[in-house]
Amino acid sequence: MAFGLTRFELNKWKEEVNSGEIAIITHYWQDNRFPNATTVTKVGCSDLNKLIEWGKKYNLKPEWIDYRQDYPHFDLFGKTQINVLINEKKFKQINKFNLKTR
Repeated sequence: MAFGLTRFELNKWKEEVNSGEIAIITHYWQDNRFPNATTVTKVGCSDLNKLIEWGKKYNLKPEWIDYRQDYPHFDLFGKTQINVLINEKKFKQINKFNLKTR
């Protein structure tokens, strides 16, 4: 279950993914499969080669791409999530979800 983002933010992320951009969005998240995760960062792009190449910078494997929806993306948690957000200069997302203190 996702929460902590607006419909506008979600739609903007979807538009960026569909246009072939690397799109990054963070939101609160609850999933029994990941009981220690309270947030997730989704990094998506409809250009799979571009997404795979981007993922290599962070040692993300292509088989980790989530294809279940119309928006291919990596789901990032924990240290990887923080590392990506810092390196991609997504400080607003870090601050909004208090991720720098975790």
